[in-house]
Amino acid sequence: MTHEFVSLNMMLIGIAGSELELWRQGAALASIPVNFSAYDAAPGIAALAQGDVDICVLDGALPEAVKATALASTKALRLRPHLFIRAARGAAAPNGMTGVLTKPADVADAHRMVDICVRTKLPTRVLVVDDSSTMRGIVRKILSASRFRLDLHDAAEGLVAIERLRQEPFDLVFLDYNMPGFDGCETLSEIKREVPRVAVVMMTATVENEVADRAAALGALGFLRKPFYPADIDRLLDRYYGLAP
Repeated sequence: MTHEFVSLNMMLIGIAGSELELWRQGAALASIPVNFSAYDAAPGIAALAQGDVDICVLDGALPEAVKATALASTKALRLRPHLFIRAARGAAAPNGMTGVLTKPADVADAHRMVDICVRTKLPTRVLVVDDSSTMRGIVRKILSASRFRLDLHDAAEGLVAIERLRQEPFDLVFLDYNMPGFDGCETLSEIKREVPRVAVVMMTATVENEVADRAAALGALGFLRKPFYPADIDRLLDRYYGLAP
């Protein structure tokens, strides 16, 4: 992920003991500086409401009323933190929460989850590639409705996209399949050859499963059939950030 040098404030609520120490050590190893704090439920919610928190992880065992109060305490803030629930693998995130994190098994596991939190909070540079200017505008509008912070750019064809990826740092590409010149799969193959760290989502109006299978074989993160909606985007972004159950 590309970003300017920053630091983030991370708070844990309701997590204590040896697990808390794992989180603390994981935060110390994060990819950018993380200012770490931990609270019991009531003082944590009071601190959360002050607005100086970027990332908050709540113990999923806290009473539902406490979690609802934590969520409500952030709604009036100009810059809202990302709220995560620490719960069992496969649990669904309550409405309004950013995602679910599992209990870390060790420091490396805690480090991985802290970095997931950091990635969701920093801007993700996205390139939308489609030969239709109308469709590029529609995709950008859908992406802008995501709960994640996306820095959106576009390109009108595959070769232009590849050249931009050579020269500029991007994290994620939304790529149309049916384009003149280089089609989506040809463009995807070249992206994975030249900048393999960039994740690619293939988009198409076709109903042929062969296109999705070919895209997956070439290394696509996911596949979207048009029309699609913000909820479809967020499910793919959950997978991209590592939040999918």
